[in-house]
Amino acid sequence: MATHPLASPPNVTTLIASEDPEAPTPGPRRAFRSGLEWVAVVVVALVAAVLVKTFVLQTFFIPSASMEHTLNINDRVFVNKLAYDFHAVHRGDIVVFTPTATQRRIIGPGIDDLIKRVIGLPGETIQGIGDHIYINGKPLNEPYLSTGVVPTAGAVPLYKQKIPPDEYFLMGDNRGESKDSRYFGPVRRSQIVGRAFVRVWPLSRFGFI
Repeated sequence: MATHPLASPPNVTTLIASEDPEAPTPGPRRAFRSGLEWVAVVVVALVAAVLVKTFVLQTFFIPSASMEHTLNINDRVFVNKLAYDFHAVHRGDIVVFTPTATQRRIIGPGIDDLIKRVIGLPGETIQGIGDHIYINGKPLNEPYLSTGVVPTAGAVPLYKQKIPPDEYFLMGDNRGESKDSRYFGPVRRSQIVGRAFVRVWPLSRFGFI
């Protein structure tokens, strides 16, 4: 008597896969979940950017000629806001600081932040004599100044004075066009936002400063 082949059993693999909780979700659900993931990525990126700008690194725009030719009008620089959490403020550093209300009145309206170079440190005596600046009675070497710039140039003389503790005497590299500590006095450490360390724009002038 002829025998009949047994009917094939159900596709066990297919049945199990259809009940697998890790199986791919249907199209609309997958798209929704993917959308949430992208939203999360964007939010995290924005938060990170805000934190970096607030606490670590910020770009500043140069609006005036006071730092020429180290920094020209429309240049942009990166400022390290954490620099002075790890080391002291050094002579020659280029710093961004926030002027006080009194300093703003001297500088003029519309100024939120200024960028200048550190010339005198706390406790030092600074004075302009002839064409040179003297620190504690010794002439200051300023190789960063452009050829022909007179270190003491400006409408306000650099009178002999002792810089108070925790304060810094700041000046622009373009001495004749800079309203600086000669006009509004030394700047407190707490006013300093950070140290400018690299010029990022224009690209043709990209480099450390």
